[in-house]
Amino acid sequence: MAERSTAAVDVADNSGDEPLAAKADEATTDGTAEAQDSTGEGPQEADNEPDGSEPTVSPPDLHSGHKLAGRYRLEECVTRLDGFSSWRAVDEKLRRAVGVHLLPADHPRARSVLAAARSSALLGDPRFVQVLDAVEENDLVYVVHEWLPDATELTALLGAGPMDAHDAYQLVSQISQAMAAAHREGLAHLRLTPGAVLRSSSGQYRIRGLAVNAALRGITSDGPQRADTEAIGALLYAALTQRWPYESDAYGLAGLPKGVGLIAPDQVRAGVHRGLSEIAMRALANDGATASRQEQPCTTPDELAKAVLAMPRIRPPEPTFTAPPEYQRTTYQQGTYGRPGGPGAGVTQPVIPAPPAPLQSRTGKALKWAVSALLIAALGLGSWQLAETLLDRDNKSNDPGTTQTNPENGDKPPVEKTEPVPIVSARDYDPLGDGSEKPQDIDHVYDGDPNTYWHTDGYYSADFGKLKEGVGVVLDLGKTQRVGAVDVTFLGGTTSVELRTSDGSEVPKRPEGFTKVAEGSGTKVSLKPGETVRARYLLVWLTELPPSSEGNFRGKISDIKVTS
Repeated sequence: MAERSTAAVDVADNSGDEPLAAKADEATTDGTAEAQDSTGEGPQEADNEPDGSEPTVSPPDLHSGHKLAGRYRLEECVTRLDGFSSWRAVDEKLRRAVGVHLLPADHPRARSVLAAARSSALLGDPRFVQVLDAVEENDLVYVVHEWLPDATELTALLGAGPMDAHDAYQLVSQISQAMAAAHREGLAHLRLTPGAVLRSSSGQYRIRGLAVNAALRGITSDGPQRADTEAIGALLYAALTQRWPYESDAYGLAGLPKGVGLIAPDQVRAGVHRGLSEIAMRALANDGATASRQEQPCTTPDELAKAVLAMPRIRPPEPTFTAPPEYQRTTYQQGTYGRPGGPGAGVTQPVIPAPPAPLQSRTGKALKWAVSALLIAALGLGSWQLAETLLDRDNKSNDPGTTQTNPENGDKPPVEKTEPVPIVSARDYDPLGDGSEKPQDIDHVYDGDPNTYWHTDGYYSADFGKLKEGVGVVLDLGKTQRVGAVDVTFLGGTTSVELRTSDGSEVPKRPEGFTKVAEGSGTKVSLKPGETVRARYLLVWLTELPPSSEGNFRGKISDIKVTS
């Protein structure tokens, strides 16, 4: 398949003047880097002239309201470029926003786009915006991917100013680790620009367009690991300095002064973290530019990720607290409340003498003594009646004809003892996803060992990335039994969970087939049905996950106990 000559990047050129992705961008717009739209895919209605290596292909002539596969309704065209278009759409079946890339089936790059999308979908890493569908239908090829309305593009974050050291550290750490994982599976990005990086509301960075963005534009490279590593270095450089590390302006950022070459971030802006400045230079240059700093260049995302992990941990900045206002002392003065006292304090309002108390007269004194006598008499009578009641109860308790546990005496019946209910087997339950959620560790939920656990997949938000309502574990009690409580111990943080039951002969295929009987949240949750429940199958259904140390969200169950 023929490729655009503009995308043929000579990876042997290690001058450090431009990132590989920027070179391809600049070739499409007369030497000026592409402007980024809301998708990070390129300018809308961009004026691109064919270079002769490919026939001119017009983007599909579609409009808002058009449906693909009877479910994806196109809403807004956000990119129209080089024979393809990108849209914001709605998946009417799952009622969620999605993104769609469209191009004619006879487009020279249609086959490579389909192959890239399907390879990216197989990765299944939550650090990347997921490809949901890749289809050839009715002379069209379209790729459907996640749409994250609550995420912020890195372009916008950089436009607000340089990042502090902790935020920049999180950026390079998460992006390098994600790209290292992608390259281990043979996938490259080749177009890792600020428009391709999003930060979610939880602070996790996600990368969109893995393999697909480059395939849409025909961008290839003989050194994909080096290209992606240099692109990550450019992102870190921009985060530290709010400058693009090349002479040309790009992505809303000013480039470096012409003729000075690539200079370290800590020489561009005062106060830049020295260690992060070193990391950026090691990723950007591999031609000896870092030799003076006695550091080896990083030529792969994996090397870059390891270099970041080897740094001393950068802690977030201390929160600033506003000092409370100075405490104002108040005093009582001349029968008034809250009026300042002390030497020199003057009276600003006339002081009205308090009227005499109503019971100071001779009649009032007599009435006061009468009331006091009545109160004393009432207390004495009450004490005598209380003593008589206690004596009478003591006599009844010694009567052999009754017992203290007899309901006729008004006492509560004895509390029923609870017995442990053995769990015969357990299975993971993910009917709203791919059907499987770490089945190899499922026995750990009832092995009695607090050091072992079953865990879910990693998700980019506590609500499973809005991909599903939950995941869980189904317990088989072997037969229908009384269920009084199910105690669940979680690891990793507060987890929201529901208890659902079924008395059928087999496990329901959907969570709606169970009956919800209890819910709770915490690290040790006791799920107790409001009334007596008898069931064979119990579904411990996780509905909200805690954040994990891996930068995502993951549920972990170390122990489940069932009592009757």
